[in-house]
Amino acid sequence: MATFSSLSTRHLLQAIEDYDSRGRDAFLDIYGFAPSPDYTLVHEGRSYDLRAVVGVAHRFATGRLAPAEEFSDGMDGVAALVRRRGFEVSVPAAAVRAAPVRAPRAPRAPRTPVARKPVVREAPSAICPTCSMTLPATGVCDDCG
Repeated sequence: MATFSSLSTRHLLQAIEDYDSRGRDAFLDIYGFAPSPDYTLVHEGRSYDLRAVVGVAHRFATGRLAPAEEFSDGMDGVAALVRRRGFEVSVPAAAVRAAPVRAPRAPRAPRTPVARKPVVREAPSAICPTCSMTLPATGVCDDCG
């Protein structure tokens, strides 16, 4: 199974350029893709077969063509990745999932302030000026006297 995280915008543009230079039918035949009008990549007003362009872009990125069988996770993830690379992807109406309808939330009651105790900091321990040891409660150093 192919992972498409290695695809960059540059790889997708290379595949689009190859698509344009060969033409749709030749591009699909050479790389072994069947026409798939469901998901299309739209670039500069032209539509491209998303599955074929991504498969060939994978070849530019990794050196290995990603055949149509390797799109096993579905096209939604591939379409999202291509969108993150800055391209527009049109999806069939059946693939668009309706967003769940949520009931409006009830307004929250204002929070009551919480009284907090003031922070009491401990005084630093007294230190013997001669040996730098912490002094006992008597204030006389046990070592220096």
